[in-house]
Amino acid sequence: MKLVAVTSCPTGIAHTYMAAEALEQAGQAAGHDLQVETQGAAGADRLAPEAIAAADAVIFGVDVEVRDRQRFQGKPIIQVSVKKAIADAPGVIEQAVQAARGAPAPRPAAAGSPIGAPSGPALTSKVTAEARTATRVRQWLMTGVSYMIPFVAAGGILIALSFMVAQAVAGRQGAIDVTKIDISTISTTFDAGDGMHWAALLFWIGKTAFGFLVPALAGFIAFAIADRPGIAPGFVGGSLSVTIGAGFLGGMAAGLVGGLVALWLARRKVPKSVRGVLPVVVIPLVATLFTGAVMLLLLGRPLKWVSDELTRGLDGLSGANLVILGVLLGLMMAFDMGGPVNKVAYTFATTGLAAAGTAADATQLRVMAAVMAAGMTPPLGMALAARVRPSLFSEPERENGNAAWLLGASFITEGAIAFAAVDALRVIPSLMVGSAVTGGLVMNFGSTLRAPHGGIWVTPLISGVVPYLVALAVGTVITTLVVVTLKQVGRRSVDVDPAQEPLAAA
Repeated sequence: MKLVAVTSCPTGIAHTYMAAEALEQAGQAAGHDLQVETQGAAGADRLAPEAIAAADAVIFGVDVEVRDRQRFQGKPIIQVSVKKAIADAPGVIEQAVQAARGAPAPRPAAAGSPIGAPSGPALTSKVTAEARTATRVRQWLMTGVSYMIPFVAAGGILIALSFMVAQAVAGRQGAIDVTKIDISTISTTFDAGDGMHWAALLFWIGKTAFGFLVPALAGFIAFAIADRPGIAPGFVGGSLSVTIGAGFLGGMAAGLVGGLVALWLARRKVPKSVRGVLPVVVIPLVATLFTGAVMLLLLGRPLKWVSDELTRGLDGLSGANLVILGVLLGLMMAFDMGGPVNKVAYTFATTGLAAAGTAADATQLRVMAAVMAAGMTPPLGMALAARVRPSLFSEPERENGNAAWLLGASFITEGAIAFAAVDALRVIPSLMVGSAVTGGLVMNFGSTLRAPHGGIWVTPLISGVVPYLVALAVGTVITTLVVVTLKQVGRRSVDVDPAQEPLAAA
């Protein structure tokens, strides 16, 4: 059969491409012609219209809304999570084949239905109507987060670099607070020979990027719901959320309100004479006015109170409480290796960077450091286990172990999925133990991080990098020891050259 697929995860970094590769390999093994469009952080590698037209069925391996979904209208559609596409690609291919052979007559999309609205036949993934609604809400929110992350990365790294430059030149010029250098000084009297001016330049660009975090979150949540008509009310609502201090919670609420109002307006039946101005004038005007009024008059103050209490509670954590938080975040990062639970912990950390603002040692920066270290531990631990005890792993697992070194070092937790898919009952608890230890140690050591991604490649931006690396190494070794111990319980080793097993003697 001829099949086409779209893969997309919230961050668009790892899961997107791993799912595409898994589906391509499974399709080839089953003798089907499968083409995949990856909608990742680098953009979409779009399918040719001819390939879509000729397709017998469509596979969506996604955790966010599919861009330009209307292209696939009228085709049998299978929608699964990205993790499902990675872990059980042959099963997903078979579902698509069955849908192509016996799919019901496709339903036309509703008039005025925007990009991202359901089209084609009902999804054949077995979920209830309520679960489908919850899944769509999660996808809307994750779409906003995925578009927000570039602002977090650019703003956070630039601010971190500005502090590094300021610290490097402080000894020569004396202690100068880079945040006190006015932006007008940089724009009118910039001195290329003054290191503090360079630090201030980096700081103001980074701070400006940070200023778009909540508006981008709200704008693209609304975009996921209502397509382009939702962008204006979403961005305006998000900006108002920043103005009144409601933070990312207000941004999420503004995105949902703006998107749903824009969607409701887009689906109204109007005379042909005004249909042309509806999406460019009426919807942005009415939806923006409504969203702004709701944020200012109804939701703003209570959400500000909640946001303030959350920030105050997090900042008030210290000692054992911070360690417990690090352990909990570590458990979440390793539990499903890039799945929904992992994304909750990661989103908590990245949105916390916005709350940290320009603070040099906020608790939110410690949270980000703990989350990234805990996310690096699973693939590194499995890579080390496959190296020191290869007899406990199959040949494909040993090959995956070689790739897991780079994946783990780059903070791609999904590098451990291949091991968990084969032996989940032994592997997942081992990963959780190692990540929990790493998260707790990082919190205890007080390391901080502004970059939302990058792994070992952003270690120059980590405050307290030596203890941070110690925590990462300890968690990696613990993961290895636990998984090796569990795999020796009730399981025979595979054949392997004794010369390849460094710990054979032990």
